Amino acid sequence: MAAELIRIVSRSSPMALAQVERVRAELAALHPGVRTEVVPVTTSGDRWMGDLARLGGKGAFTKEVDRALLDGHADLAVHCLKDIPADRPLPEGCTFAAYLKRDDVRDALIDPAGRTLDELPEGTRIGTSAVRRVAQLASTHPHLSCVPMRGNANRRLDKLAAGDADALLLAVSGLERIGRPDLATEVLSTERMCPPIGAGILALQCREDDRATLDTVSGLGDRDTWREATAERMFLHVLQGHCNSPVAGYARVGRTGELALRACVFTPDGKRVLNAQEWAGPLDPATLGMSVAVALLRQGARELIDGIAH
Repeated sequence: MAAELIRIVSRSSPMALAQVERVRAELAALHPGVRTEVVPVTTSGDRWMGDLARLGGKGAFTKEVDRALLDGHADLAVHCLKDIPADRPLPEGCTFAAYLKRDDVRDALIDPAGRTLDELPEGTRIGTSAVRRVAQLASTHPHLSCVPMRGNANRRLDKLAAGDADALLLAVSGLERIGRPDLATEVLSTERMCPPIGAGILALQCREDDRATLDTVSGLGDRDTWREATAERMFLHVLQGHCNSPVAGYARVGRTGELALRACVFTPDGKRVLNAQEWAGPLDPATLGMSVAVALLRQGARELIDGIAH
């Protein structure tokens, strides 16, 4: 039985609300008779501009959203999958209803002078707080300087304009969601900047006992994205990476339906890089994620991750 009204809870940033509008549009196309309402919340992660680890990591972006769901103030949550911790289970009583078709997983450089990453002079200040980006830049462009910069994409662009940094690294999907893909001066390949686990995936989460909402929104799910997300999140779960772990990786379904997973673990200074890549073959997505994690653990990933405070 389809739900008649679905109340969608979301962070209140412009990007998060744009993500909700995508869900509303896809729901309207699939179920024209279903009404939707938006329930915006401001999370502790949005309010806090310091080190995320001091707030308990990426879960700082999802706790208040999950609470609205579990308290019955909303029926559906829209999350960026990369913001949902994989080293611990979802809140009891919650489940993923669907993963939408995946957006671009790549990062983009935004340089007001229009230069590429390789053209930036020594000492250029790159605005980013992502340990994954910091470690990779330290490995490939040690002459550049990373300055901490958090907040939603619009806020970071404002900080760039105010001179807090000389250039920015932002997710291509984030720029697309706020309608500013034109700001990218260079889109970095996944070989040059490996993306975070769950990049470009919007996850729909609801209460596991809410059969009407589950039945209504499950049709929005994309099978290839589900396979990729399952492999990536199992990988991160086995690795037990936390929000300060320079861990990156992504799974991809090829043209023939073959699933591959490439992943990396770095030291924060970028001087040590562990790489692994496998194709699923007969493996299911979760087993592929486990296999790649084990390959990195054999190379010493556990020592690298445990050696970083969180």
